Formats: sequence, structure tokens, C-alpha cells
Amino acid sequence: MGTEGQKFIPRWYRAQRSHSVARVARQPHPGPVARRRYEGTVECQLSRGENIGIRSRLFLVIVVLALAHCSSQQRIEAETLAAKTFISDEDENQLGLQVKQELEQQQDIRYIKDPVIADYVRGVGDRIFQFASKERPNLNWQLQVIDDPKTVNAFATPGAYVYVYSGLLIAAENEAELAGVLAHESGHVVARHSARNMIDAYGLEAVTALALGKNPSLLTAVATSIAAKGSLLAHSRSDENEADEYGARYSSMAGYDPHGLVTFFQKLQAKEGNSSQLMKWLSDHPATPDRIAHVTHYIVEHHLTGSDIGAERLAPIKHRLSTLH
Repeated sequence: MGTEGQKFIPRWYRAQRSHSVARVARQPHPGPVARRRYEGTVECQLSRGENIGIRSRLFLVIVVLALAHCSSQQRIEAETLAAKTFISDEDENQLGLQVKQELEQQQDIRYIKDPVIADYVRGVGDRIFQFASKERPNLNWQLQVIDDPKTVNAFATPGAYVYVYSGLLIAAENEAELAGVLAHESGHVVARHSARNMIDAYGLEAVTALALGKNPSLLTAVATSIAAKGSLLAHSRSDENEADEYGARYSSMAGYDPHGLVTFFQKLQAKEGNSSQLMKWLSDHPATPDRIAHVTHYIVEHHLTGSDIGAERLAPIKHRLSTLH
């Protein structure tokens, strides 16, 4: 597919298909350089009064990184452990709040002000968040609806700040599809994907300073990237598969048909190349058929059920959105 065809793929679809090759290339070499990088991290954390036990946990991180050339999964586990160890829930909450304020104040993000639409979407989100919050109870779970009917996208930042574009509401066929997307984004938060990727991209010290409000240049860069791409950072293929699993599971737990995420993928796949929603993104992995097969298999393997579709509830919201512009 040429570049002209690529630019017409809906934003959320392109973002969720992305496999960040650059992210892998940024991994520290498992040697003295990597050790010095993480040893410096320990000093930073200890200066903030963190528990001395971080040293032993850090050693585990280094060991896993040393084996990363043998298994990409080991690298992922090491990064997750680092995010969980060094970025507290309070740090995540502060990160999310800093990014939210920057988006609102400097990037001119506008939210849907119609209370009927906003309350409807938050009601769907609350059905999902009640389960996600059990796994991350100390985060400030929030959902915002961005007023942009031409953009099909949703993303989440650290601290459980979840954003969905009005264009995605218009593109969804029913409430189960919307719930599947929100559950998917919740999965990124629960699995600490965004926090982990920020550490990988910018370094722990920079991310910690950002959480404390002491890195305005990075904050501006992060918010600018979100405004331009509709995403915090590209997720790896394994991240997306894991978030898809959360999406199906949380949807089922909330009573929704867990196939909503699958049908939404299929719909976007059918629109590829001729959609009016503009998007430029990084890469084409994982391929949508693979993701559809993975989620479908996961639903069957784990006996996920749910019958709520909710097309009749979304329809009037879509009509209401059509009258705003």
C-alpha cells in the first residue's frame, strides 16, 4: 500500500496496529553501559528517600536485561518491573495530570461539552473501569471525550487518564465496540505500558522529573506528540496483544459482547484506504487479521461471554454528535 493510501487509515486503527521497531532499537546494550544507566537510577531514587530494597530489585532488572538477547519477553518483563518499581501510582497520577494540563493549555485540546454525550461515554467507561480499577485501585481513573469528529482514535496516559475522540463514537456501530476500545485502553494502563514506554524512551530520571513538574521541555514534547499523533508512544505488538486481551476480558466482565473489539477491528479494516479520517503512523504491525485471530482465540479459550450490544443506546448519541458541527 502506498503512502497515499496509508494516510487515509483511521488514527486509532493505525496506532493500535503499530509495532515500534525504534523502541527495540533503543534498548540498552546488556553490558557496562546498561549497568551504569540503571545504577544511576538507583542513586536518583535513593536521593528521594526510596527504600534501600530497590537495589536488590534493580539487580533483578539488570539480570533480565542481560538475557534480553535471548528473549524479547524477558526484556518486556524487565521494563515492566522497572516501571512498577520506580514509578509509583502517585508518580503516574502526577504524570497523567501534567500531560492533561499541557494538552488543555498549550495544545488547544477541546472536549465535548454536551452533558448528554459526555455522561453517556463516561457511563460506558465506568462499567469498564470498575474492573480495571480493582487491579490499579490507586489511580485517578478519568475519561475525556475530545471534540474531533474526523479522528477515529483513543489513547491512555499514565495515571489512568483515558481519552476518546468523538470520531470514534461516530465510527463505532454499537456500544459493545466502544466498550471494547475503552477496555483495551484500560489494559494499557493496568499493564503499565505507557509508563514503561516512557522510561524506555526518555529515561527514568527525566520521567521522574516530569512527574514532579520539573521537566517542562519534555512535558511540551510529550503533549505535542500526542496532539500530532493521537497517542503517547507507540506500543509494541506484544503490548497491543495484551491490551486486546484485557479489552475482551473487561468487556465480558461488564456484560458486553467481548467480540465488540473484534467487530470494530473488522470495520476499520474494511475502511482501510478509503476512509476520510486522516492519519500518519509508524508501521503496519501487527497485521489486523492476526489481531482478530488472536482476540477471537482468546475469547474462546477463556470462555468469555456477554450479550449486551447496545446499538440502540449509541444511535441517539451519534445523531446528537452529527448536530454539533
